[in-house]
Amino acid sequence: MKSSSNDLLSRRQLIRGGLTAAAAGVLAGSLDLALPTPMQAQSTLSPSAALDELMAGNKRFTSGKMTGHEQDLAILKAHTEGKQEPFAAVLSCADSRVPVELAFDQTIGHLFVTRVAGNLITPEIIGSLEYGAAVLGTKVILVLGHSNCGAVAATIQGKAVPGQISSLFPHIQAAVDQAGPDLAATTKANAVNQAKLLRQSSTVISAMVKEGKLKVTAGFYDLGTGVVTLLE
Repeated sequence: MKSSSNDLLSRRQLIRGGLTAAAAGVLAGSLDLALPTPMQAQSTLSPSAALDELMAGNKRFTSGKMTGHEQDLAILKAHTEGKQEPFAAVLSCADSRVPVELAFDQTIGHLFVTRVAGNLITPEIIGSLEYGAAVLGTKVILVLGHSNCGAVAATIQGKAVPGQISSLFPHIQAAVDQAGPDLAATTKANAVNQAKLLRQSSTVISAMVKEGKLKVTAGFYDLGTGVVTLLE
């Protein structure tokens, strides 16, 4: 595999450069002044236990023994209308074939989901996931790639595309350099790279990881089987 450390470094610099002055103030230590008072997470799960619950839910999904639908949606809506207390966050590709809540057998208020083609780390995604972890109390962030990802495939091909679709390519290129042209291997490398980038680019998230309050990892969703495999 080719080294992509320079590419990831450039991405970190790009992301940091994209943060606003206000966001920089938050990252510098004024989080308590800039954001609402942190809520207590809906459970006392540890980061490892939160990840275990995600994976247990995926097993229920793939075995057809889902339990999320058995919960009273009216009660859930009433309890979550004024606040949210998700135990986990998932950064997923925007692909419509990746039903995040269903894939982990979770329901209203359980998951804090961000989505963008190629499950990429951007300043906006970082800000959203920082909010989920620092304010809402999520214990784990899973960066979820998937089989037959169009964004990764297009980056591998490197052909002309309409509009701003090509803006995705620089974010994924490091993974192509590492594992291309194999689509599955490149998609998995991209998920791992994005998780690493998130841990390194956000001082809020990196501090929580070091303190054992948060786990950030990568996974791969198989469209055919519905199985999620952890990559780290």
